Amino acid sequence: MNQTPEQFARDLIDSQLLRSGWLIQSKHQINLNAALGVVIREYQTDIGPADYVLFVNKQPVGIIEAKRAEEGLHLTIHEDQTEGYRTAKLKYLNNQPLFFGYESTGDITRFTDFRDPKPRSRPVFTFHRPETLLEYCKQEKSLRARLQDIPALPELGLRDCQILAINKLEQSFKDARPKALIQMATGSGKTFTAITFIYRLLKFAKAKRVLFLVDTKNLGEQAEQEFMAYVPNDDNRKFTELYGVTRLKSSAIPTDSQVYISTIQRMYSILKGTELDESAEEMNPNEFQQREPAPVSYNEKVPIEFFDFIVIDECHRSIYNLWKQVLDYFDVFQIGLTATPDNRTFGYFNQNLVSDYGYEKAVIDGVLVPYNVFTIETEITKNGSIIKMGEKVDKRERLTRRKFWESVDEDIEYSGNQLDKDIVNKSQIRTIIRAIKENMPAMFNDRIATDGKFEVPKTLIFAKTDSHAEDIIEIVREEFAEENKFCKKITYKSDEDPKTVLSQFRNDYYPRIAVTVDMIATGTDIRPLEILVFMRDVKSRSYYEQMKGRGTRTCSLEQLKATGTPSAKFTKDHFVIIDAIGVESSQKTDSRPLEKKPGMSLKDLLQNLAMGNTQEDILSTLANRLIRLDKQINSAEKANFSAQANGQTISHVVKELLNAYDPDTVEDLRRKIEGENKGASPQQIDAQCSIQHAQLIEQATAVFSNPELRNFIIDVRKKYDQVIDAINIDTITNIGWVKDQEAAASLTISNFTAWIQAHKDKITALQIFYGQPYRRRELTYKMIRDLYEKLTTEQPLLSPMHVWRAYEHLGQASGSAKNELTALVSLIRNITGIDGALTGYDKTVDKNFQDWVFKKQAGAATKFTEEQMQWLRMIKEYVAGSFHVDKEDFELDPFNKQGGLGRFYQLFKEDYEKILEELNEVLAA
Repeated sequence: MNQTPEQFARDLIDSQLLRSGWLIQSKHQINLNAALGVVIREYQTDIGPADYVLFVNKQPVGIIEAKRAEEGLHLTIHEDQTEGYRTAKLKYLNNQPLFFGYESTGDITRFTDFRDPKPRSRPVFTFHRPETLLEYCKQEKSLRARLQDIPALPELGLRDCQILAINKLEQSFKDARPKALIQMATGSGKTFTAITFIYRLLKFAKAKRVLFLVDTKNLGEQAEQEFMAYVPNDDNRKFTELYGVTRLKSSAIPTDSQVYISTIQRMYSILKGTELDESAEEMNPNEFQQREPAPVSYNEKVPIEFFDFIVIDECHRSIYNLWKQVLDYFDVFQIGLTATPDNRTFGYFNQNLVSDYGYEKAVIDGVLVPYNVFTIETEITKNGSIIKMGEKVDKRERLTRRKFWESVDEDIEYSGNQLDKDIVNKSQIRTIIRAIKENMPAMFNDRIATDGKFEVPKTLIFAKTDSHAEDIIEIVREEFAEENKFCKKITYKSDEDPKTVLSQFRNDYYPRIAVTVDMIATGTDIRPLEILVFMRDVKSRSYYEQMKGRGTRTCSLEQLKATGTPSAKFTKDHFVIIDAIGVESSQKTDSRPLEKKPGMSLKDLLQNLAMGNTQEDILSTLANRLIRLDKQINSAEKANFSAQANGQTISHVVKELLNAYDPDTVEDLRRKIEGENKGASPQQIDAQCSIQHAQLIEQATAVFSNPELRNFIIDVRKKYDQVIDAINIDTITNIGWVKDQEAAASLTISNFTAWIQAHKDKITALQIFYGQPYRRRELTYKMIRDLYEKLTTEQPLLSPMHVWRAYEHLGQASGSAKNELTALVSLIRNITGIDGALTGYDKTVDKNFQDWVFKKQAGAATKFTEEQMQWLRMIKEYVAGSFHVDKEDFELDPFNKQGGLGRFYQLFKEDYEKILEELNEVLAA
């Protein structure tokens, strides 16, 4: 007998209910004590028989509206029927409206929780278990209602991009959007952001369980470490002290944790009920090809409601094809994390992009560092080569690498693409490695180790295959004349434990160079890494962006020194991509280097701007140079920049430069103009856009019309850059002892004197020294500090202590200088003729103080008490270090500890201001 479509649908529904733990009964044989969850067919209501009524613990809780398969395309039009039955009165019962409603064909099922603030149906893989609905009924609010109660985010310890992502994500939850996508540049803290919102979901929304899904075992281990280290900003306990975190390593899933970390391939195998070899978790699952993916079926040990949320790390590559079934199975909110979304990713997450924090924004904010690209192209890489028939060549078995000698029986012509697969040309590898070695010192010209040799920055080389990696390692060790530990392989197939080698590369001095095929292409944090070498091409834009992300991490000077680069002089301010395969030109990428004019000097860039050249490549390149400069200069130099730039910081100036040609900014400008000029022709709109875009560029570049700012940038950059002259060969013209050293000391003093005299009319402090004697009482600490900064920026070799030592070498200094600033004042007093000989400023102040006290007490009119003398000595010591004292200074040490200005007034009465004026004048005399 043929089944009707309606009966076929009900048979499917029945089988799903049974697998989900329900007992099905007819309306004529009801026994609500027979099981926790009982489903009664065709139960009578006051509006007619309902297809299915769900009872849990003998109480009615929900309705199933059954439909034939053809209705699957428009199940939502039957929601009114479900609504009618769930609010109807059940026969024999005085029930309230039921909480749960399903519409189902057996193939397609939709579910509505009517306890939600705005009940909205959603597709589910199958029906929820009766014990789950019982738990839901006991809760005061549904999950979607509890999401409304999440409080405002405490922002302490979070970056702006993280605050924005979490706030917008939580709003997405409150709007009950099932999927959300967080795009954050690699290195900007995606995992930290995820753990923060997971913590808030567990604490405030009372989420039951969260699945953190990764696609490689390596990423799972790294995520586990981050959960273990995380301390929330509203609790001093670690995350793992508050909530259970389990990384799944077998087919068993414990039920007592709140966070589960799993590879997507392991979760797939768990749902399938099969065992998984750990090796299947070591590589990107998209590399596995399976022609006919076996469908996931219901697993009662892991029901669809087991998790409330799934966070999908690196979601640009792990949510498609076979693996998408894992996500479709669970009734959850889904949150994707990625640095490199593509159109498929946007589509999968319903275009709900809650965070758009790309690479350039992260660089501008100082979260990541910029990069420059250095290209190495060889003849064979570009054009391949040919081996003539009859030539005897080495041949090598791919796996064993066993060699044998053989002549070729026909011409072998090969292209660059065949290298290291079909053809191995070690000369090509050697030529590239040698070029890298020769050009490294120019890329990082400050890296001179204690033994005087160049210290190779931490370098990662991407190879094509493990065999290719072996060839590279052999040649690197040989060309750099180094030992085994200098260069190591880090791949899943490495003989050494890859985790140990990776840890050494991240934290220890050796290895300096690592070669990898796959293992650290994505998701692995190596902050001290400064050079990425591409000796393999990458077709995937997303994968390439992830690979570049290994170098983008910031690293402080202390971290850089501590993690294996002790010769570093500055914080990590950029990294270098060495492209030996044409990978940069083989595709378009989101994070192109900002440096568009790598051969143009900083001086020429600034001069171009001054002369009106505001092309995009000029602005972008200058922005890149300023980002690096901002990481090198000290706080005083940053303040000096702001003073010359109308109060703007370097970061603000950079944002303005990059915004001038930013497509989003330009598009927003056009929309604004179109909104303000409705009805205008396209030509009028274009003309207005051109005018306002030009104004935007002018606003961004106007600050550089100030020649003093341009000169400051050039001078301060010289202080931090060394130029290595490998062109002009030096020779010794003179060698000897004392006389030459005396000549050098005299030259230093002469140069210093010349600089001071050249600036005597331009710098306030020097104007005071060269002016009338009484003006020296105006001298302040800030004036001397500004003078010092300008001197050492323009002439680093004329630092005051260096000049002081030149005087000492010639026997022309009396005493010593306490610090750079007091040395500077003493030197100027000597040059300007205020002092007859070079004397420590504190000694000068001491002598002037003694003379003043003697004169004041010479007659009987003035006699200072012991306490008054104590205060006068404190003022003298303060002036010796700060050059001037004001009434406001009495709020500082050491005065405030002795009673401050109030006590000073009590001691000297109405003479207190006169005393201060006299001391400021005579001590600086």
